[in-house]
Amino acid sequence: MEAERKAMVNQANVPADRQFQSRTTYRIRNKVIYCLDGARIGIQYETFFAGEPCEIYHCVLESKSFLEKMNVIEHTLPFFLPIREVESDHLSSNAIKFIDHLEEILQSYIDRREQVRLIKELYGNQIGELFNSLPYNLIEFVLEDFECKVTVSIRYSDLIVTLPSQARVLAWPLRSYKRISAADRRSSSRATAQPVPFRLSYAEDALKTLSLPEAYAEIVLNLPRALKKVFYSQESD
Repeated sequence: MEAERKAMVNQANVPADRQFQSRTTYRIRNKVIYCLDGARIGIQYETFFAGEPCEIYHCVLESKSFLEKMNVIEHTLPFFLPIREVESDHLSSNAIKFIDHLEEILQSYIDRREQVRLIKELYGNQIGELFNSLPYNLIEFVLEDFECKVTVSIRYSDLIVTLPSQARVLAWPLRSYKRISAADRRSSSRATAQPVPFRLSYAEDALKTLSLPEAYAEIVLNLPRALKKVFYSQESD
């Protein structure tokens, strides 16, 4: 079923007029470049995750003459990826750099998206309130199946990276876990105090150095020990 799904996805990304077929082609890594009629070039981008094929995207470049710069005249890339910005930055001066940079953006987007899909598939029963931006350069979720509520927020500095540049992990006690004495219970200021969240530095380090599914497993594995350490430190104060 998974193979059929991917085959259908790939078929859906092929232009209806099949203009890329029966053309002179050049394969460079995960790109196939087609020489089309006139001063036009077609690029087919193949994307992968964990060695398995994902979507195929197309982009067509055209120049009115060999003396004029090329322009993107059509593409199947997701609308939220900055193809026009990349076109403005690179295509007029270096078409190869444009083609390669677009490949990096597409593949990195797929990597981030599939990492989120994988943690939802593997750990969906532990994750709540998951949010992500369309290009998956901002991801936030909550872990609720533990002694306290853990909020995770990660940001990516660039659309061509697959490891976060910023990570913030906070543990929010659902209630006071300190063993409050009778005298403390009679103190309204202590009893009604709002719980203060604390950072989980080990979790932030894991998110910055590991893929999201690997970092999640690392966070969950060490979370009980980290919470115990924090609660012990609070009780000692």
